[in-house]
Amino acid sequence: MAAYLCPPAVIHGEHAVDTSQIVAEVRDRHPHAAWAPRIDGIAAGTGIETRGWMLPLETAVAPGDGGALRAVGAGPAQEALARDGFAQQDVDRVIAALEAIPAPQTVQERTAPAWEAVQSYGERAARGALQIAGLDAADVDCLITSHSTTPALPGLDLSLTNRLGLRNDVLLLPATQWACVAGTRSLALAADLVAADPDRVVLVVIAEALSTTYQPADDTLESLIVRLLFADTAVAAVVTGRPRRESVLRLDAAWHHTLPGTQDLHRLDTRADGTHFVMDRRGPRAVQETVTAMWEWLRVRYQDDPDSWHPDVLLAHPGGTRVLEYMEQTMPDTWPSGLLRYSRDSYTSGNRGGAAVFDILRRAHDAGQKPGDHAVLYAAAPGLTATALAGEWL
Repeated sequence: MAAYLCPPAVIHGEHAVDTSQIVAEVRDRHPHAAWAPRIDGIAAGTGIETRGWMLPLETAVAPGDGGALRAVGAGPAQEALARDGFAQQDVDRVIAALEAIPAPQTVQERTAPAWEAVQSYGERAARGALQIAGLDAADVDCLITSHSTTPALPGLDLSLTNRLGLRNDVLLLPATQWACVAGTRSLALAADLVAADPDRVVLVVIAEALSTTYQPADDTLESLIVRLLFADTAVAAVVTGRPRRESVLRLDAAWHHTLPGTQDLHRLDTRADGTHFVMDRRGPRAVQETVTAMWEWLRVRYQDDPDSWHPDVLLAHPGGTRVLEYMEQTMPDTWPSGLLRYSRDSYTSGNRGGAAVFDILRRAHDAGQKPGDHAVLYAAAPGLTATALAGEWL
């Protein structure tokens, strides 16, 4: 396996949403929640002061257009009131009052504008990646896409095919359920594709509007944490089977790992008012198991050089800083410190889901890496499933 990666294009959400804004909105909406007295400490514990969203906070918290009568309709309500002996004037007043009561947004109201943003951001990232690689849309042989919070059919692959004007023989590989592992798994798949045909050019595009999981009505502690964590980002990169002048990282090996019986620890639930991200507190411990398995993969892979081999940079998206701390505590003592600095830096402006590893990779590239430096890329996603890659900077 040898695949060559050009620097990714990263498009951050253009609407800055401060943690203080989220705290104020949640405190005003849920003043009596059990966690309300601790909200400032919980928010500070994320280490996130601001994050970028594709749409403003006001869009996420706005009421729906239908009012409280949306579910049953004004007609049936009027008939029921009339049967109970209400005069028409009283019926009209009751109906008007009910229609004035704000109702949550529907799935369509939440998803439709986010899907438009995902397509637009994905296009911008794709064009940026092609420009970085010194290529045109006509050079693309395969397109891999991922977007987990804006379900659509046709999906981002067909949207970008038309927006970019790709050839009609391009192989389209959409992966809408990869979620947080999209960055590493798309690169692993791209590497397999170019191994089969080194002349192939693979374009990877990941666009995530994770802010659609912001659910104002939820009053659980887990929902509060979700509101504080997520950022919106679109990323893209070109992978080739032969080195190009623009190539910055060679990918040499990939590893996949899935923990059975953990599919309920993190999941998306689609309800009447949109998408909810549900977390179980056992999740981080399960993610740690995939980290331990990855350490073993690296140990076996480099067992002929156990004393001198180590990564010079570790580009990791395990879902949060708690698992980053576990990684630092369990990696071999002989490895240098600071391997996760770019991963930590990325988390200070939010969890980017499937786009995170490309964002971390871009930060490492911009900071400057020496040719020959070893890199390990790792990500874990709901499932629980993980993918890692080992490579070398060019």
